[in-house]
Amino acid sequence: MDDRLFRNVMGKFATGVTVITTEIDGSIHGMTANAFMSVSLNPKLVLISIGEKAKMLGRIKKSKTYAVSFLTENQKEISMQFAGQIKENREAEFDWLNGMPVIKGAIASLTCNVVAEYEAGDHTLFIGEVTDVHFQEDAEPLIFFQGKYRELKSLKESVHS
Repeated sequence: MDDRLFRNVMGKFATGVTVITTEIDGSIHGMTANAFMSVSLNPKLVLISIGEKAKMLGRIKKSKTYAVSFLTENQKEISMQFAGQIKENREAEFDWLNGMPVIKGAIASLTCNVVAEYEAGDHTLFIGEVTDVHFQEDAEPLIFFQGKYRELKSLKESVHS
């Protein structure tokens, strides 16, 4: 099977949109990612997958920490900025959680210490032990499906449409 077919099939899986951040020597680095998942409740572990060509790969290997911010439906431009889709230089706004930079206004954020890393094909999987979390009760997530950003519709909107 060719790469395009595989990408099209994977695009049928709706995901949330995250920004992965880390800090090295006072500089904040981030990238948009949807390759994120919860791994374990006890201990609390999550996994991110970073491509071998991404600058973030070496940065996480060096810092041994990362934060994950789940974006809200109003943060599409932030996702595009950290995905390199917006070329003009924009300053991102960060909050701090457990001494790590997280995206200001995200629906949820968590910080992690890397406890394991595994090379898998053209990516490295980083398993992180969660050290802190923060979330908003009333925000809606930004969704990615079939190569496009989407928003959740409430059940009421769906029934009346």
